[in-house]
Amino acid sequence: MECPHCKINHEERVLKQNLMTCPECGTHLRMDAQERVGYLADPDSFVELYQTLQSNNPIEMDGYQEKIEQAQAKTALQEAILTGECTMEGYKVLLGIMSFSFMGGSMGSVVGEKISRLMLKGTEERKPVIIYATSGGARMQEGLFSLMQMAKTSSAAAELDRAGVPFFVMLCDPTTGGVTASFAMLGDVICAEPAALIGFAGPRVIEGTIRQQLPEGFQRAEFQLKKGFVDAIVPRSEQKAFWVQMIKAHGGGIQ
Repeated sequence: MECPHCKINHEERVLKQNLMTCPECGTHLRMDAQERVGYLADPDSFVELYQTLQSNNPIEMDGYQEKIEQAQAKTALQEAILTGECTMEGYKVLLGIMSFSFMGGSMGSVVGEKISRLMLKGTEERKPVIIYATSGGARMQEGLFSLMQMAKTSSAAAELDRAGVPFFVMLCDPTTGGVTASFAMLGDVICAEPAALIGFAGPRVIEGTIRQQLPEGFQRAEFQLKKGFVDAIVPRSEQKAFWVQMIKAHGGGIQ
C-alpha cells in the first residue's frame, strides 16, 4: 500500500501494526472503525449498541437500498457509524466511530439516530461520550431527513452539556459538511488527527464566494489549531492515553 504523502510502499501488515500510520513520514491513513476499537477500547470490553437500526429509504430514492447493501458488504458495518460502550483503562466510556468507507461517512437518519441515542444514554447514565467524526456531510439520498440530523444531534449534545457529562470529539480525515456544522464542533474538547481535512464547503466553493485566494494548508488540522477551532492534534499512538487523561480531568468518569 502506497503512502499518499511520501509515496513509499508498505506492506498492509506493517501499516496495521503501526495503526495505519506511515512509518516513514507519519502520515495518518484512513482507518476502519473496527480497527479503531482495537486500539482505543480495553481488550474484550467493547459492546456494540443500536446495531439493528436500518434506513427505510424515506424519500424512496432509486438504487439507495442497493448502495447501502454494497457499503455493508464492503465495510462489515450496518451503517456509517459504529456505536458501543467500552472501558478505557477501566473508565466506562460510550464510543461512536464514523466510517468514511461507508458511503463517505454520510449522515443519514440512522447515523443521526445512533449518535443521538448514544449521547442521551451518556446523559442518563452519566458516562463520557467520545465520537470519532469523518464524513462528507449529509446523505443526499435522504434529502431533508438527513439535514434534520444536524439539529437532532446538536440537541442531544446540548443535553450532555446541561447534565455536565463530558463530550469529546476526534476529527479525522476528512470531516466536512453537515457533520462539521453540527455535533462535531460541539465537544467540550475537540481534537484532530494530524493533517486531517476539516471544514464545511470545499476550498473552490469558498474562493468563488469570497473572491480571494485561500492560504496554504487552509482547512487542515494544523491551520484549525492555530485559529482556535481545534484544541489539540493527537497522533493515534497517543489517543487512548489522551482520552483517559481528559476523562480524569473531567471527573474521572463522573458516574
